[in-house]
Amino acid sequence: MRKLTYISLFSSSGVGCYGFQENGFECIATSELLEKRLNIQRFNQKCKYDTGYILGDISLPENQKKILNEVELWKKIEHIKDVDVLVATPPCQGMSVANHKKNNEISRNSLILESIKLVKEIYPKYFVFENVRAFLNTMCVDQKGVHSLIKEKIQESLGPIYNIEARVINFKDYGANSSRTRTLVVGTRKDLLFITPYDLFPTQHKAKTLRQVIGKYPTLSEMGEISSNDIYHFYRIYDKKMLPWVSHTPEGHSAFENEELAYRPHCIKNGKIIPNINKNGDKYRRCEWDKVMPCIHTRNDILASQSTIHPTDNRVFSIRELMDLMNIPKTFQWSPIPFTELNKMSLADKRTFLKKEEINIRQSIGEAVPTCIFAQIAKHIVSSEKKVESIRGLSQIIRDYTLTNFSKLYDFIRVNPLNLDTDILSLIIEFANVNKTQTAAFYTPKSLIFDIVKHLPDFPGDSIHILEPSVGAGNFIPYLCERYRNKVIYLDVIDIDKNSLELLKLLIGKQGYKNLKIHYLQEDFLQYTSTSKYDLIIGNPPFGKVSDKLLLKLYKAQALNQKTNNIFAFFIEHSYHLGKLVSLIVPKSFLSAPEFAATRNLIEKECDLQQIIDFGEKGFPGVKIETIMLLFAATKQHTENIIVDSYITSESCTQSKEMVFDRDLGYWLLYTNAWFQQVKKTLKLDVFIPFRDRSITKKYTLMKGKIRVLKSRNIGSNTVINIPGYDSYLDDITPFPVKKFLNTFAVLIPNLSYAPRACFLPPNTIADGSVAILQSKKNFVTKKDLLYFASEEFRQFYRIGRNLGSRSLNIDTNSVKLWGVKRREKNAKSTAE
Repeated sequence: MRKLTYISLFSSSGVGCYGFQENGFECIATSELLEKRLNIQRFNQKCKYDTGYILGDISLPENQKKILNEVELWKKIEHIKDVDVLVATPPCQGMSVANHKKNNEISRNSLILESIKLVKEIYPKYFVFENVRAFLNTMCVDQKGVHSLIKEKIQESLGPIYNIEARVINFKDYGANSSRTRTLVVGTRKDLLFITPYDLFPTQHKAKTLRQVIGKYPTLSEMGEISSNDIYHFYRIYDKKMLPWVSHTPEGHSAFENEELAYRPHCIKNGKIIPNINKNGDKYRRCEWDKVMPCIHTRNDILASQSTIHPTDNRVFSIRELMDLMNIPKTFQWSPIPFTELNKMSLADKRTFLKKEEINIRQSIGEAVPTCIFAQIAKHIVSSEKKVESIRGLSQIIRDYTLTNFSKLYDFIRVNPLNLDTDILSLIIEFANVNKTQTAAFYTPKSLIFDIVKHLPDFPGDSIHILEPSVGAGNFIPYLCERYRNKVIYLDVIDIDKNSLELLKLLIGKQGYKNLKIHYLQEDFLQYTSTSKYDLIIGNPPFGKVSDKLLLKLYKAQALNQKTNNIFAFFIEHSYHLGKLVSLIVPKSFLSAPEFAATRNLIEKECDLQQIIDFGEKGFPGVKIETIMLLFAATKQHTENIIVDSYITSESCTQSKEMVFDRDLGYWLLYTNAWFQQVKKTLKLDVFIPFRDRSITKKYTLMKGKIRVLKSRNIGSNTVINIPGYDSYLDDITPFPVKKFLNTFAVLIPNLSYAPRACFLPPNTIADGSVAILQSKKNFVTKKDLLYFASEEFRQFYRIGRNLGSRSLNIDTNSVKLWGVKRREKNAKSTAE
């Protein structure tokens, strides 16, 4: 496997991101404000190239330029395509509850904006932000002086291009050897279809006690004592007057709690004991052997700091003990001198070395991320990357190998060990569905599901009732269990295919979801009834037309929409009747095609449409279909706006429903804006009636003949283009409906119009189905009008009007309305030319 790469911002001494180095990642660039900390990274040979060590303020353009230069260097010399990970741990003093002397810290809090900016510029596959508990709800200010919460800024800037998960966790529950409650923000690029942030978070572990972590180290009983075989295990010297305070303090107590005044922290003035003021309950506190070590702070060198005293020795913890408590490997170098050489020094030289380096080392430890946290994230990235390679290979194998035999597939899944990857099993099940092409039931990539599920609202109560129709391999289930991990999920899953349900039972049985109560139903969802409404209906229904006439008649008998035979439209309607909230992936053609007008009207009037995600063609790899996600509540209590997230523009915005539900065009516009609306006002819309003759195919046309048949490439702006070897003809057009247009006044436009243009229908000529023939409702279209259709203004207008589509571009009775002509002056004479 290729070498993976990372960039580290605000990296201090590199303790946390050493976990990436341990897992084979190569560092492209690392930034740090203090040279003494950056030097420690050099001691650990973090960067391959010396220019990768960036010293100074990361908010300065010249330092950001240095980082970008390193990325370009790696692309040129190391031939990398992407930076894999960007890690940022910006200063947290302004947010920390331990900072009792906060002034105006908003400028330091705002350093996270530099990290966000670099993520957008570098566009790594993954990013990781780490900071204190209050991180996301802390205020920052951008260069324009706009104040925002950090979580809002992250979502606004990176949410459209990354799937993001933020969690406040205590690292002690995730493998760290000391308590440290922090915020982890993990982002995965949305084009990584098989990887989500859920895959990268560290794994939960049972917390270790202080005895389990450092109980192995020998006692140090004298001030200044240095372990003979470990220079970093030593008794730090302090003022001897404090010794009685510490020596009389039992485990789990503070010296301030000692009964005798002389054994409490104090000073003496005029022969009298004056007690010190206790501003923090953890000061002078002795830790406990059989409890987890409290959070380690930067001032771990003094007794008066928070929970710094050894459980039995009368001292603060040694550097070696702190390293173990922060999961820092023994291979980590604090000095250019190898550890073995340091231990060979004389006692005097050891003291000299420690006097010079100790505080820098201790502070570096206190402000670090435990190495094991980033090491786990790095390990999970490596395994995820390997899994993607496996999935790519597996996809081809399944296509080539006969896994469609149900009994063989069932046995294959049944006998495999519990740790067999769920994603690979799900993919096997999906590919083993021999009917998936006919029903357009395709594997739903994980990144899409993550993006859909994260937008779902919280529900009141301790439980939630969910229905997933056409469940397939149950790809939504893990994400629903995670999203509602604090609730009991009563999940009904429906599939018409018995084999799919049997395989799904095996798959779910291997996972052991603790909060899931699942009920399997082998039924046709469109004939399924329920006595009560589900809180949520979610899924990816099959696309495609219902070919069985009896079945179609049955579906239409209970449907509002009588003009469609596409099964997903029936799914939308039936979900509306069965659910309070509905989230479905459907073809993008739903936005504008005339056959779905009744279903759109149902949502507009009877539901509250809350969000649309436009996946475009990026949703399903290898499937040439544009898709969207609809999220609507089955309620008449409508909100005024709708959230539109776009994989096409990599943007998220809030649109007015009044503008989205365009009354002039009769369909939905996701990307409408003030400019589009202004241009629309200058046009007279709905001036044409469209026609296409799809019956003229290659088998009927000739290389030469009496009547020319124009095709899409023949259509230019106000002209017909002659293309050698492309042009075709007919001798007799009487069998074809298009005959009625021969030698009539009509306008021709290419049907799949990525670049709109138009010309008049020439004499003795007709067009095949790749061209739409437009009849003017009133004969007032001119060459000037046709010239406008090829203008940059109209092309941009048309793109927005077609919802930035790439495939859903057929000319129909709705989309033809866009081909409007510029409004004339009232007294101007209009004649067709």
